[in-house]
Amino acid sequence: MKELEKLLVKKQNENVVHAALTWYLASQRRGTHSTKTRAEVRGGGIKPWKQKGTGRARAGSIRSPLWRKGGVTFGPKPRNYGYSFPKKMRKLAIRTALSDKVKGKKIKIVDELKLSEAKTKAAAKLLKDLAVSGKVLFLLGKENEIFVKASRNLKGVKSLNAKEINIYELLLADWVVIEKSAVPVLEEGLN
Repeated sequence: MKELEKLLVKKQNENVVHAALTWYLASQRRGTHSTKTRAEVRGGGIKPWKQKGTGRARAGSIRSPLWRKGGVTFGPKPRNYGYSFPKKMRKLAIRTALSDKVKGKKIKIVDELKLSEAKTKAAAKLLKDLAVSGKVLFLLGKENEIFVKASRNLKGVKSLNAKEINIYELLLADWVVIEKSAVPVLEEGLN
């Protein structure tokens, strides 16, 4: 793995990897959950009974959170779960994950991922020739539409441009296959 030497880290930093993964997953959350407050529930505009003299408790609306079919107190509202995370820590996390894959001999560097036609069968044959199995992440140096189309139907195979590398996909993959043209792109992005 001489090509990746500049990217590798000597000391594994699991805390940074965990923090980066948590940040990534939080950023992916849609945050579209919502409940209605007493102001948003339909109805309840009139006082159900007079304030005094009935012997019942005071009530101002039939949509009070205490009532059946009432609003929800402090329920979830749409929000963004994302937060800022330092770029240097993001890069360190990816470099640490790459170093771990190199240590476990789970990285292969190939000259070029070239297929003559966009057929899933051809991509499956390429996988077999590379002797990789399970979840495989392909990092491409430049746009390779034929390979992406051919491999997208294979179970557990993900193709990314080297610029789009993220900690989640890297940790999820059992094998990482990198095109030689992707190495300088990785070096530029992670240094």
